[in-house]
Amino acid sequence: MNNNSIITEFLLMEFSSVRELQVLHAVLFLMIYLAALMGNLLTMTAIITDSHLHSPMYFFLSNLSLLDICTISVILPKFIVNSFSGIHSLSILGCAIQIFFFTFFVSAEFALLMAMSYDRFVAICHPLHYDIFMSPVRCLWAASGSWFSGLIYSAVHIGNMFRQPFRGSNVIHQFFCDASHILKVLPSEVFKSEFVLVVLSLSVFLFCFAFLIASYARIFSTVLKIPSVEGRYKAISTCSPQLIILLLFIISIMLVGLKHPSETSPIQNLIIAVSYTTLPPLINPIIYSLRNQNITAAMGKMIRRMVFSHP
Repeated sequence: MNNNSIITEFLLMEFSSVRELQVLHAVLFLMIYLAALMGNLLTMTAIITDSHLHSPMYFFLSNLSLLDICTISVILPKFIVNSFSGIHSLSILGCAIQIFFFTFFVSAEFALLMAMSYDRFVAICHPLHYDIFMSPVRCLWAASGSWFSGLIYSAVHIGNMFRQPFRGSNVIHQFFCDASHILKVLPSEVFKSEFVLVVLSLSVFLFCFAFLIASYARIFSTVLKIPSVEGRYKAISTCSPQLIILLLFIISIMLVGLKHPSETSPIQNLIIAVSYTTLPPLINPIIYSLRNQNITAAMGKMIRRMVFSHP
């Protein structure tokens, strides 16, 4: 399309024109999608069914697993269907829905990771007041606030970005509707308001990031003061998975701004996109399931009940 044409649909770039490779991509991502679904569903089900895991840390973790399921379900099913069918177009409404829900779930996950870091901060630095600060009502409010803040953040951005017709190139150099391309085809007045929103969002993100750094610095300084080696190891083992997930989340978001998709090869586009759309939901349950003995034990009991239960 030329720069004066009004965009009625977007064309998603395929990573190969060879039909066999397109089907191979679809099968590969279908396996990744099913693995992420299974890992997060097992984690969430184990936490819900085991009464020993009904604590704030595991309550937040079950919410994280649900958000991971939602996040990966926004992107991969559509790509898998497109690869099998050979259709690579996406309507304006479909693009808006995809960006809305992806922004919603990613923003809610970042807010939830903030709540999880605060939970570990209170547990390690103020253990005597843990039941007061992390009461069930406060945990419920923190989780609900994470979901609600993500919803508001996404609604404000999408409502602003899609309020006027787009003009320019309708080709998106990615396998999903990439928000960075939408920014390129925004009308000037919409772009200005969106720029203000992005700056405000970055300011909030930097403030939250500073809070996280301060929290974990305090956590590790407190852990180093624990006299017993076993106590230090136990304290670190409870917060290190959350720190790993948080770092993975932040690094994957930072990768988005390294290069514009139109300036990179299809393989580089795929790697960058997978790093922040697919990898976190796939890795998160692995980090917790392999490192947390309580969750692995709960999963084992749950699977044994399913296998050896009598009708």
